[in-house]
Amino acid sequence: MPVYGEKVMDHFMHPRNVGEIENPDGVGDVGNPVCGDMMSFYIKVKDNRLVDIKFKTFGCGAAIAVSSIVTEMAMGKTLEEAMTITNKLVAQELGGLPQNKLHCSNLGADALHNAIKNYLEKTGQKPVGEKVT
Repeated sequence: MPVYGEKVMDHFMHPRNVGEIENPDGVGDVGNPVCGDMMSFYIKVKDNRLVDIKFKTFGCGAAIAVSSIVTEMAMGKTLEEAMTITNKLVAQELGGLPQNKLHCSNLGADALHNAIKNYLEKTGQKPVGEKVT
C-alpha cells in the first residue's frame, strides 16, 4: 500500500469543492482505464477568471486528493494561469505522490484543462496556453 503524506491524506479525508455546478460554463472529463480513476471538473468563468470549480471523482485516495488540490490551485486564477497548472506542480503542491500514483496528478490537470477548453469552444474563443508537463 502506498505511503501518503499528510497533505494528501488531508485532501483525501476532507476534499474541497466536491460536487457539480448547475449549468457549468465548462466541463472536463478524464479517465484512466488502467487504474479505473474517472474525474469530472465543472467550472464557472467570469471576466476570464475561474470563479467556481467543483469536481466528482471516482478513484483512489490519490485521485481524490489530486482533484481537491487542483480546484484550490485554480480557483480565482485567469484561464491562462490555470492552463499552466501541470502534473508536476500538482504533485509538488501535495508534497509528493508515490511513483505508482503520479498518473493521478496528470488526470487532475487534464480534467481542469479539458473544462477550460470546453468553455472556450462553447464561447467561440481561441484556446489559451497549452500545458507543459
